[in-house]
Amino acid sequence: MFRTLYSKLAAVLLVLFLMVGVISVGATLHFFEQYNEESNQRLNLRLAQHLLQQNPLGTLSEPDKERLRSLFDMQMIINPSIQIYLLDATGGIVAFSAAPGEVKLMQVDLAPIRRLLQREAKLPVLGDDPRDPNRRRIFSVAPVAGASGQGYLYVMLAAERPAGLAGLLANSDVVPRAAGAAALSVLIALLAGLGIFALMTRRLERLAAAMGDFQRSDFNQRPQLPVASDAGGDEIDRLAISFREMALRIFAQLQTLKRNDELRRELVANVSHDLKTPIATLQGYVDTLLLKDTSLSPEDRRSYLSIASRSCERLGKMVGDLIELAKLDAHEVSLLPESFSIGELIQDVAQKFDLQARHKDVRIELDFDDHLPFVVGDIGLIERVLENLIGNAITHTPAGGRVRLAVTLEEDAAVVHVSDTGIGIAQENLTQVFERFFRVNNAGWEKGAHAGLGLAITKSILELHRSRLTVDSELGTGTVFRFTLPLAQRDVAQQRAVA
Repeated sequence: MFRTLYSKLAAVLLVLFLMVGVISVGATLHFFEQYNEESNQRLNLRLAQHLLQQNPLGTLSEPDKERLRSLFDMQMIINPSIQIYLLDATGGIVAFSAAPGEVKLMQVDLAPIRRLLQREAKLPVLGDDPRDPNRRRIFSVAPVAGASGQGYLYVMLAAERPAGLAGLLANSDVVPRAAGAAALSVLIALLAGLGIFALMTRRLERLAAAMGDFQRSDFNQRPQLPVASDAGGDEIDRLAISFREMALRIFAQLQTLKRNDELRRELVANVSHDLKTPIATLQGYVDTLLLKDTSLSPEDRRSYLSIASRSCERLGKMVGDLIELAKLDAHEVSLLPESFSIGELIQDVAQKFDLQARHKDVRIELDFDDHLPFVVGDIGLIERVLENLIGNAITHTPAGGRVRLAVTLEEDAAVVHVSDTGIGIAQENLTQVFERFFRVNNAGWEKGAHAGLGLAITKSILELHRSRLTVDSELGTGTVFRFTLPLAQRDVAQQRAVA
C-alpha cells in the first residue's frame, strides 16, 4: 500500500494533521472553558457583595432568617444555576440554598476564598463545590461579620459545563461555524501539503525511473536524465548528478570490458594462428631431420636447423611478449627510476639493430646533441620501448629507406622521436595501433611477423612513466612516434638557463 515515497509522506502528513487537530481541539476546549470561567467570574466578582447590600443578613451568629430565606428564594427565581452558602470563620457551612440532601460537603477550603478576596490572584480561582466534593468551580464571595470571627457569603457561579466538543456544538451557534471553518482550513492545508509533496517527489520519481531503465538495460544504455549543470542545486539535484556520473562510469567500464572481451577472443584467434605457424615450421623441419638424417647433406641439415632456430626464436619472442603484457596488466612491474643519458641509451639500442638495418639496406640516423641532459626513468623499461619502436621502424621501412632517432628539449623534459620513411599507417588506423593484438592490414606490412603486442607493451610502459606515446603517419611517406621523459633535477636549472 505504501510502496512509493509520496504515499508514505502523504500518510505521515495525514497522521500529523490528525494529531495536531486532536491536540488543537483539546487545547482549544480547555482554554475556551477557562476563558468562560474567567469571564463569568470576572463579571460576577462582586455578586456576593451586592447580594449582601440588598439583603443584609445581620450577624453571622444571629442571621436574619427571613432575609436569608428571601435571599435563597430570589436566587431560585433569578438564577437557579447558582448556589448560595453561608460560611463561618472556619469554612463550615451554616446555611445553604440547595435542596436538602444535595450538599455533601459541610466544610469548604478557605484558601481560594482568601486568595480571591485579596484581588491579586489570576482568574479563574476555583473553590470547593459542596454538592460535589470531587469538583472545583468558580465562585463569588463577600465577608460577613460574626461574633466569633468573620464569615463569608459563598456563591457558586458556574453552571454545568458542556460535555466537551459535542456539548459546545449542541449549545452554541458560533462554535459549529468556527469548527467548520477550522476543518476547512485544515483540509486546504492538507491538500496544499500533498501538492507540495507531489512536486518535491516528482524529480525523485524521474530519477528512480531512470535508475530502473538503466538497470533493466543491463547497464548497457546511457542514462537519459536531465540534471542541473552543476552541483549547486538541492540534495535531489546532487543525487541526480552523482547517479549520472556513476552510471556513465559503469557504462564506460562495461564498454571497456566488452572491448577487452572482444580483444581476448581475438587474442585466442591471433595467438593460435601466430603460434601455429612457427610451431608447424619447427615441427616440420625437426621431423624432416629425424626422417632424413642420414640422407641430408651438411648444407641442408644446417639450413633446416637454421630455419628451426628462427622459428624457436620467433616463438620465444611471442611468448615473452605475452608474459610481459600480462605482468603490465597485473601491475606486477615496478619502476626503478634513475638518472641516465638518453643519448647514450639510444646509441646502444641503435647499435643492436645495426646488423638488421644493414641486412635490409636501411640507414639509421642519429640527430641529437652529444651533451644531452640526463633524464629520469627506468632504464631497462625505456630500453625496451626503444627496441620496440626502432624494431618496428626497420621492419616496415623498405630497402633504401632510413630510420631517424632524434631528441629535442622542452622546458623540463626531453622528447624522443623515432621516425621512418616506411609505408606509413592509414589515418583510420592511427587510433587503434596501440591496442593489443591490433595489426595493420596495409599493403606491405608483413603478415604473421608479429602478434600486435609491441606497441601495446610500449604504451603500457610509458604510462607507468606518466608519459604519452603519440604517432603521426602518412601512407607512402612514413611514421613518427614520440614520447617524453622528465629531465633530471640537476639539469633542469641548466636547461632553463640555456633556454
